[in-house]
Amino acid sequence: MSGTYLGMPAFPRAATAATRDRQLRANLTHATHTIRDKRARAVAELPDWARLRAAGAAIKDRTLRHLDGYLEQLEAAVTAAGGQVHWAEDAEAANRIVTELVLATGEREVVKVKSMATQEIGLNAALERAGVRAYETDLAELIVQLGDDLPSHILVPAIHRNRREIRDIFRERMADWGRPAPEGLSDRPADLAEAARLHLRQKFLDAKVAVSGANFMVAETGTMVVVESEGNGRMCLTLPETLISVVGIEKVVPGWRDLEVFLQLLPRSSTAERMNPYTSMWTGTTDDDGPRAFHLVLLDNGRTDTLADTVGRQALRCIRCSACLNVCPVYERAGGHAYGSAYPGPIGAILTPQLRGVGSELDASLPYASSLCGACYEVCPVAIDIPEVLVHLRERVVEGGEVAENGRRVRLRPARGHAAERAAMRAARWTLDHPGVLRAGQRLAGRMRGLQPRRLPGPGRAWTASRDLPPLPAEPFREWWRRTRGERRETGR
Repeated sequence: MSGTYLGMPAFPRAATAATRDRQLRANLTHATHTIRDKRARAVAELPDWARLRAAGAAIKDRTLRHLDGYLEQLEAAVTAAGGQVHWAEDAEAANRIVTELVLATGEREVVKVKSMATQEIGLNAALERAGVRAYETDLAELIVQLGDDLPSHILVPAIHRNRREIRDIFRERMADWGRPAPEGLSDRPADLAEAARLHLRQKFLDAKVAVSGANFMVAETGTMVVVESEGNGRMCLTLPETLISVVGIEKVVPGWRDLEVFLQLLPRSSTAERMNPYTSMWTGTTDDDGPRAFHLVLLDNGRTDTLADTVGRQALRCIRCSACLNVCPVYERAGGHAYGSAYPGPIGAILTPQLRGVGSELDASLPYASSLCGACYEVCPVAIDIPEVLVHLRERVVEGGEVAENGRRVRLRPARGHAAERAAMRAARWTLDHPGVLRAGQRLAGRMRGLQPRRLPGPGRAWTASRDLPPLPAEPFREWWRRTRGERRETGR
């Protein structure tokens, strides 16, 4: 891995390679089954979980409908509390803003809290090009960084690694980034955690600049909220002199009552805990505690365009719990890297093609990275109907149509490689609109069922490579109904 998602192959090719890696599949199966079983028990403790889930979805939808007003309220509150707000239209703007803010301090090193937004925009690479080194402080993110790897899970970025692989990474690479691993480091989880603690402690104490994301932003007070399980976030948010937070505009919630709902939904759905071990909240700056300068970079990067899609906008409800990944049979077998995005799994399959568009082969393939089994919708704590959005995006890929792009309405051309699918669907539509043709086709198929092949030719070859083609019935359902039910009516039975 190169540390960037650029230039990665389309999902089918990447998944084909990933599913051949037996160690990867074993690691993913063990981890996802463990997490989802714990989550199920944690959720079952709450008799009002369904109502909490509905409340979370309703709060998100209401906020998104009035997003402009809440963002202006947030900006005013952050500014009044001593912070500075910067608006970033896209990844390039966000990277430029953060880089300039870091360089203005005179520092060349920053510590980072785990942040999906900074992964999305490729901030670490942008800082490196400017001569600034960013140190990940989340344990799993540290493993990924030391291994010159990419995250493969929203909550557990190193889920594709087992503890022996982690031990080897620490032994071989820790010295390149700071304090080396202890001599004779074992693969015991406690020993690995202690090695990471010793490696990071001095970086926390020396750092003058920190970069974070935020799980939520409270509009009425300008408060940022970060929830985490290791304490590294608390260190990053309080010790440095300058704190820069890069946050997607959809993370805003109106008030503290709304936040209370999500602080119940998120820990149970993500880490299967009743509450997060560390919930850090800060509002602007103070003279006596915490950073002396606070900058909030509000990131759009396709979110406004996503908001314009009445079906696809529900993806912006996402609170990054990763529950959908842990139940997805496709993710379990292919892993996160195959999605070619900071957002893997079912949520990535609907969010990435909206944030980046479906112009590339990779992004056009993501809505098809699903069996449409619906397990992701069942576990989503904010009731995102991921299968509905997947089908909606598949239609966009095949048929094209009008979409929002950089705030303007444009007509999207159908993606290449789907001509046969379009022709088949149009033929099916015409046939279903002509009942006589449908009946004739069904009778003909029944009479020719002895000639039915076991495998489909052409584009259907991939589908039947791992499936048996269902046998054609001896007679169509309509004929059977007329023959059986019709005779009963005629005899008065």
